[in-house]
Amino acid sequence: MRYAMFSTADDRTARLGVVHDGSIADVQKLLGGTGPAPRTVLELIQSGRDGWRRTAERIAAQVSEKSFAGGLSPTDVRWHAPIPRPLKNIVCLGLNYASHVRETTRLDKPMKVPETPVFFTKASTSASGPYDPIPWDTSATSQVDYEAELGVIVGDGGKNIKRDAALEHVFGYTVVNDVSARDLQFGHKQWFKGKSLDGFCPMGPVVVTSDEFGDPQKKRITLRLNGETRQDATTGDMIFPVAIILEYLSQGMTIEAGDIIATGTPEGVGLGRTPPEYLNDGDVVETEIEGIGKLRNSVVQV
Repeated sequence: MRYAMFSTADDRTARLGVVHDGSIADVQKLLGGTGPAPRTVLELIQSGRDGWRRTAERIAAQVSEKSFAGGLSPTDVRWHAPIPRPLKNIVCLGLNYASHVRETTRLDKPMKVPETPVFFTKASTSASGPYDPIPWDTSATSQVDYEAELGVIVGDGGKNIKRDAALEHVFGYTVVNDVSARDLQFGHKQWFKGKSLDGFCPMGPVVVTSDEFGDPQKKRITLRLNGETRQDATTGDMIFPVAIILEYLSQGMTIEAGDIIATGTPEGVGLGRTPPEYLNDGDVVETEIEGIGKLRNSVVQV
């Protein structure tokens, strides 16, 4: 299944949609005659594995019987982040592609690949929709950068999860752009502030459930800036794949349904260019992951 959050001009309430055959349908309306239905992606996730299965089966039945009655064109709706306001900070991986480690290592220092995952977080208020503008607040930063990443959305929470069973805890996958204010990131000697400005985490456009998405380490990840390809890699290049990330993150620490994890970025960021090239007002950033879809965000100076 491919789930999303959307609203329309006549109803601006963000609500759960299912995407099928090029259109999106309101799950509440689609399933209205068959009993209660989840209103949001988060509510669906929190209904548990049996809830996911029942909802998917009911949707499948309606799609086959009614040819997706009530489906809307993707261009007629506003797309929101799959979880517009995450319950907790978004967990992120730093330096999870060797190529990215290499491009951000100073020439006078040896390259050092992390031996364990490097975690940091972005504030939940940084979340924004797949086509929303990236607000560039010039009073806060002059060095806005992009980072294409595979997003993991936890379905079954847990603690001390073993890697062999880790992927069973994933509800689905989405696209994330870990937008970064490099001057704040390095000036503060830690990454939280530079990663957490408002609108600095576009995500979406859909969540593809894990059963449909398949192996998360076999997907192409790309980013284009004004039509020019800047990042082009495969998730198989991750130093720590999704299963190991979940194992490490859950050691002694409970992860919960609805938690969002951004799994790191490959080479090609603006910081890694010589000289560094940061985003400018009016730039268009397209972030795409095979099997999910594409974000398209314009930089807007505010």
